[in-house]
Amino acid sequence: MSAATLRDVLVPAMGGGYAVAGLVVLGWEDALAYVQAAEETGAAVILQAGPGCRKHTPVPVLGQMFRHLADQAGVPVVCHIDHAYSVDECLEGIDNGFTSVMFDGSRLEIAENIRITAEIVKAAESAGVSVEGEVGFVGYADGAASAVTDPQEAARFGRESGADALAISIGNVHLQTDKSAGIDFAALEAIEAVTALPLVLHGGSGIPVAVRQKLSRESRVSKFNIGTELRMAFGAALRQSVQDNPDTFDRIELLKPVIPALRAAARTAISQLR
Repeated sequence: MSAATLRDVLVPAMGGGYAVAGLVVLGWEDALAYVQAAEETGAAVILQAGPGCRKHTPVPVLGQMFRHLADQAGVPVVCHIDHAYSVDECLEGIDNGFTSVMFDGSRLEIAENIRITAEIVKAAESAGVSVEGEVGFVGYADGAASAVTDPQEAARFGRESGADALAISIGNVHLQTDKSAGIDFAALEAIEAVTALPLVLHGGSGIPVAVRQKLSRESRVSKFNIGTELRMAFGAALRQSVQDNPDTFDRIELLKPVIPALRAAARTAISQLR
């Protein structure tokens, strides 16, 4: 099956009462495990290369890796640039095989956010690539505080940007290690009342499982970004591997047990959205 776009997977999800997992990739082991988990569950998946991943591994390498996995998968796989902060970052993704890019203009004035997003949309459309935008700022655990999405700004963004999906801030928080985020359902309803775009929640690891399921089935939240809980699974598996194999120095051998651990964690995350 060839690589898919956000449009390909989020529109059916929005109408079907489920959501798609956007899983944060930091290396080969992650990406492989996530696609294996998606195939085991029969669900689409979004492989996400965020700023940290792109700093560690060049985008042309990531694009080839993601597309290699997507083109051999039996389920739709979206190859996604996450949290790009410039037009050039998005264009680099488009030029290197990514099927979706996310421009994070959440710190900009709404008019400037829309202007830049629309410029990216124009370039993406000619390449058959989808675009995710963000209105409202999703904060970080032990970091910058969130700013809840203004419904009127979300409405304007939906009308004027041309984006395929909208990331919103309604109590979700990046890098939260416990599932205690309090989602503002009234804020979500206000946003849903003024825009028809598929909605995205970053910081999915911090959202309680029951709330993820409720949002997936009963709202237009069609994509959850999940990274922290998967990184925690990776760290635990790697520490155990090093402990169990004190004389092993081959990184490939040390990393082998990480793949099934990540696959199990990803399979659980994907299933919780259906």
